[in-house]
Amino acid sequence: MQPRARLIYNPTSGSEGMGKYVADILNVLEGAGYEASAFRTTPAPMSARDEAARVSKAHFDLIVAAGGDGTINEVVNGIAPCKHRPRMGIIPAGTTNDYARALHIPREDPVAAAKVIAAGQTLRMDIGKANDKYFMNIAGGGSLTELTYGVPSEFKSIFGYLAYLIKGAKMLPAMKNVPMHIKYDDGEYDGQASMFLIGLTNSIGGFEQIVPDAELGDGLFTMIVVKTANLGEILKLIAMVFNGGKHVDDDNIIYAKTSRIEATRTDGEPLKINLDGEYGGDTPMTFVNLSRTLKCSPTWMISRMPTLLRRTSCLRKT
Repeated sequence: MQPRARLIYNPTSGSEGMGKYVADILNVLEGAGYEASAFRTTPAPMSARDEAARVSKAHFDLIVAAGGDGTINEVVNGIAPCKHRPRMGIIPAGTTNDYARALHIPREDPVAAAKVIAAGQTLRMDIGKANDKYFMNIAGGGSLTELTYGVPSEFKSIFGYLAYLIKGAKMLPAMKNVPMHIKYDDGEYDGQASMFLIGLTNSIGGFEQIVPDAELGDGLFTMIVVKTANLGEILKLIAMVFNGGKHVDDDNIIYAKTSRIEATRTDGEPLKINLDGEYGGDTPMTFVNLSRTLKCSPTWMISRMPTLLRRTSCLRKT
């Protein structure tokens, strides 16, 4: 029986040009032996998630998510709860494309990204579960974590990544600490913090130095808790990020590997949680690493990948 592939693409991602590549992408998939078809997401809430769930339950072999990190997150949330999980391919078309960056998938050429998928190489990836939702790259709460959904989509379309930098510069002086309780595998923290981040890859907000020792598919999150909101100290930490990831040793940082995190705000107020750049609910929230749950297509240029990908043991043909 001929394997089936469904392209789920967001026509409004990034510069809103994905639609013109659909025919070429389908041709690449058909050339790889798939019976290929496409679904154009709609303005309805969770359009991509619902289509991914429907296709998974129909036992398709491959789902290709074409869009930004938000679209990819929806597709992951459609696949993850299903008993049958198709292989997932990614065609980046957003502003930061963190997940594609981590997997070294071509980010400027959708057809080249489709050829990566057609090559058939598969990497088993961890995903995170946050209460009843899923994320594939980053979760967090506190100052700056609301940055991604605080930038209007039309502003992102025009200015791209610059839009985030502009918004971030405006938000820095307004950073503040809130009381948090964070419990993880090897300890817990009770105290003031401006934010916490939970990473599954080394790419957060377009930066690869924030989690310098990330390993894909190791069953562990990388957790960062920032214990200061002082502007001078925050700027110092940012400088240390660019200076080889030295922020991880600073006294204002808790940096740990963990498979589970429980986070809450202890003054009774809710803390908004960001999941892959989108609002994902409020604390209290429990984050669990679902090890090697997702089969994903990375670049086939394995020899050119950085150490973080080469040293993981989960790369295999499936």
